[in-house]
Amino acid sequence: MFYQNTRSPSSGRQTGSGVISTALAALIALAPGPGFTARVDNPRFPLRPGTVSVYTGMKDGQRARDVVTVTHRVANIDGAPCVVVKDRLYLNGKLAERTTDWYSQDRRGNVWYFGESTAELDAHGRVTTTEGTWRAGRDGAKSGIYMPARPVPGRTGRQEYYKGHAEDHFEVLSLHARVYVPYASSRNALLTKEWTPLEPGVVDHKLYVRGIGTVLEQTVKGGDERLELVSVRRR
Repeated sequence: MFYQNTRSPSSGRQTGSGVISTALAALIALAPGPGFTARVDNPRFPLRPGTVSVYTGMKDGQRARDVVTVTHRVANIDGAPCVVVKDRLYLNGKLAERTTDWYSQDRRGNVWYFGESTAELDAHGRVTTTEGTWRAGRDGAKSGIYMPARPVPGRTGRQEYYKGHAEDHFEVLSLHARVYVPYASSRNALLTKEWTPLEPGVVDHKLYVRGIGTVLEQTVKGGDERLELVSVRRR
């Protein structure tokens, strides 16, 4: 959209429409550059409000159940509208971790990660730590691309940055990986590798299926976590 800055030919003074145009231009200059939206419809990581995804598996030798809910709420993080996603991890039937994540999408279709508020709980439901919590725009923390609009094998990127607390990276390994989980199967899944310099001995693999999103997460080095998608419902 273009706005014309007109001036009166007789007086050289700015007309009413010119004043409005200048004000609008100033507002546009202050807006986030890539044009963020809370409507995240990237086909490999869609976040449709009301969607509840359930993953089951093992983590640290315990039975794990992870419930991820895309809420209808929108939060403004560092000037960008972000969809609010709730994540609840249960180990051996008890809530062990609760997290709120914030995602936004730019006009090119890249999904950005703007932070998380997380807490780990003990067997009695008491918070033991909030380490890993960060929010773009605070204390030097910066958002990062979580899912590219057009992933290409070999592409790497930083998903988050809060020095010493949140420094996850990713690399696209394949666009044609095979995956079979209870909810879905595909021969054209997106396979990524994730790691962080904060845990140099740990490497995770994640698989994404178009139209669904994450279907499998597995630690392939430095741990024994595996979570696979078993159900998706919308409410």
